[in-house]
Amino acid sequence: MGSDIDTIGNRLLSVFGLFSTLAAWEIIVRLLSVPAFILPAPSSVIAALWNGIKSGVYLDHLLVTLTELVLGFGLGSILGLGLGLAIALNRHLAYFLFPYIIMFQSLPKVALTPLIVLWFGLGITSKVVTAALTAFFPLMINTIAGLKAADADRISLIRSLGGSEFQIFMLLRLPVALPYIMAGLEIGLTFALIGTIVAEFLGAEKGLGMLMQSMNFTMDVAGSFSILFILSLLGLSLNRLLGFVRRRVLFWEEDSPSPIIKTRTNT
Repeated sequence: MGSDIDTIGNRLLSVFGLFSTLAAWEIIVRLLSVPAFILPAPSSVIAALWNGIKSGVYLDHLLVTLTELVLGFGLGSILGLGLGLAIALNRHLAYFLFPYIIMFQSLPKVALTPLIVLWFGLGITSKVVTAALTAFFPLMINTIAGLKAADADRISLIRSLGGSEFQIFMLLRLPVALPYIMAGLEIGLTFALIGTIVAEFLGAEKGLGMLMQSMNFTMDVAGSFSILFILSLLGLSLNRLLGFVRRRVLFWEEDSPSPIIKTRTNT
């Protein structure tokens, strides 16, 4: 966010808004005597979170989910970036592959998760494949869009000065594409987290999704909320990490949120 809005006063206001919401939630649940299996009070969620942390069970499952997410996101990013570069720079490859890629992109990848779990089993492989598949398309489409966004007149100018295709790529295409690629990484990370949890829901030996599913079976709604809180923190932390990398890579950009993705993605 811009420095004009990221002030200590606004941060305190944001924290005050969060605590006010939690207080209102606690009061409403207690006044209306809402059953805990429908909507637990924040105090019950905090107690469940503390018990899970104290017993070490959350850390154990968190490490499994984090490993699956990192491996899947890394694999999907490498494949998405590589294929995006190949398609953007080779029009023959784009002609033959792009229609099939668009067809596959239209499929809801989460709907393929049961088949992926069936093919690769309940272990870590099916989660890595699902996360990679969901992270792959945003990055590939954004890479193609970014590399094609270079101004044609500037490309002609470099060519007229004797510049090679490699120089055009390094001096013009890549710098123009980097904001698109970083935006694709941020979207792909979110999709990869969703894909990992969905795959764990459908069948896993360990992981936060599996743990949450088992809590749902035992009507431990407070425990489920505590895992949702952990997943939210995990997503926020990874997003901030990518934001840090983005500021280092795109050092010439003003500190601002990611550009809007111009391409449609389908999880």
